[in-house]
Parts: sequence; structure tokens; C-alpha cells
Amino acid sequence: MKRILQAAAFAVAAAVITNPVQAQSTGGSVPKELRIGYQKYGTLVILKARGTLEKRLAGQGVDVKWTEFPFGPPLLEAINVGSIDVGTVGESPPIFAQAAGADLVYVGNEPPAPAAEAIIVPKDSPIRGVAELKGKRVAVAKGSNANYLLIKLLEKAGLKFGDVEVVYLPPADARAAFESGRVEAWSIWDPFLAASEKQLGARVLADGRGVVANHQFYLAARSFAEKYPDVVHTLIEEIDRIDQWGRLNPKEVAKFLAPQIGIDLPIVELAAQRLSYGVKPVSDEVLAQQQKIADTFHELKLVPKQVRVADAAWTTGKQKK
Repeated sequence: MKRILQAAAFAVAAAVITNPVQAQSTGGSVPKELRIGYQKYGTLVILKARGTLEKRLAGQGVDVKWTEFPFGPPLLEAINVGSIDVGTVGESPPIFAQAAGADLVYVGNEPPAPAAEAIIVPKDSPIRGVAELKGKRVAVAKGSNANYLLIKLLEKAGLKFGDVEVVYLPPADARAAFESGRVEAWSIWDPFLAASEKQLGARVLADGRGVVANHQFYLAARSFAEKYPDVVHTLIEEIDRIDQWGRLNPKEVAKFLAPQIGIDLPIVELAAQRLSYGVKPVSDEVLAQQQKIADTFHELKLVPKQVRVADAAWTTGKQKK
């Protein structure tokens, strides 16, 4: 898995260098190309493999290009620098992206999936509860959903974020640190969570249930979404079709995803049980939940300035609906 993610990271770097902004058309009602960023799991992987979006957009003369990312923050950075047009990430990355000045909009979200992320410890760890993490080293990807999960679970256990030694690592490096014992715990999401449970016997200290929502968001460059709203809506409609199938066929989802992402079926089956389906426009309520996350990161000085999440609402999308 580490080799796969490292390869993806190199692909990201290459994409940022070689995919110029001018891939978009400079006129007309549709772009020449829709460039989508995706991660190693979820609805977009199925959509990419099935090719239904390509077929639907081909009649309009729009090509589709896919780029895989190891996790959310570099994906949103690629949107910010103009290498891709849309992509999917969790709750926290958009906060960091907005704080860094990225001009993006929320164009859809999946329902909550709080059990799909957790803090884990090695199977033989003496740690039995989150409160026992005080003074311990905990790996997490900075700016990820799991970063916020760690904050909230520590808070629930009566600890402050500063009570643990946070080690910021991307998933592949975090797993290596977790396996070698260089960290005592790891805050992580599926399918890496499921892989650690199945392959390493990792034990869940606590997941996100009752603490976080763990929404999956679809975001787009504001300039792209405002110029080509029909293309964005077509993408969301195709995601919805995959979601409707996935909700009714979770075992088939696992069988379909496993070869696509190169992960053993039992791992994907476990992760698929925790996946949520049902893309919808981002409501004011969900944006308000995002604002709470933004405020938390600002209070902890993890983002440099106050973020106003409502500024990233897609008003064109609401008008379309």
C-alpha cells in the first residue's frame, strides 16, 4: 500500500507541473476537458471504472481526465493551482484550503460516515482508552478528517490537543511509523483503517460515532463551477447513480472496488460496510457544521485566520436545484 501511495504522490507532483490551466476552453458553454481528482476509495473510483461519465459528456465534446491523490489536502492544492477542476475530500481539507486562500466551492456531499475513521493502537498495546493517550505519540495526516477526529476524541476524553505529541504524517508514512512502534496510536480513515485492522490486528480505541459526522465532500474551483454549472451537475448526477446502486449492493461494491484499488477483498468488505451513499447539494446545516470545524482549527491555531465557510457555498448550484 505504501508503494501505491508513493506512486500516487509522484503522479500528483507530475500533474501539478504538466497540467496547465489552459486545459479548459476559453469560450463556449462547456470545457474541453473535465479534470477530476479522486482518492483511493469511494464512489469516484467506481464512476471512473464504469466510464458512464465519459459516455455522457462525450456528446458535448468534453473529455474526462482522472488524477489520483493520496489524501485531501494535496488534491485541493491541485484545484487551487489549476491542475484539476473538481475532486472529493473529507471535512477538514476544505477548511485549510480556504484559510490558504483557495477559491473553491462545495458542490455536493455524501451522508455522514462516522464509523469510517478511528484512532487505533497496536493489538498488543496496553492503552485501552483515549484518555490514556496523554503524553503519547499519535500519527495523523495534517488537515485531514482524522485530524479533527483526534481533536474531538481527545476533548471527549478530557484532554487537550496539546496533551499528546502529534506526529503529522501522510497515510503511507504513518502506517510505517505505526508498525515500527515509532508512534503509539494513529488517527486514520478507511480503507487504511480497515487494512490496519485486517492486516495488523490493530485495535480501535474509538471511532467517530457520536463525535463527528465525517462527511465526504465534492468541491470545485469556483471559476469552473460558475462557468460550467451544467457539467458539474452532470458529474453529481452520475455520482448519484453510482450511489443508488452502491447503497443497495454493498457486497458488490466491495467486489468491484477491490481490484480497482489493489486491496484485498476482506479489507474492502470491512471498509464498504462503513461507506455512506446518497450525494446531495450542500445544505446550510452542513455548512454550519463545517463552520464549527473551522472555528475549532482556528482556536487551536492550526489555521492562520478565521475561515467563513459560507463564502464557499455554491449559489449557482442552489439556483439550478
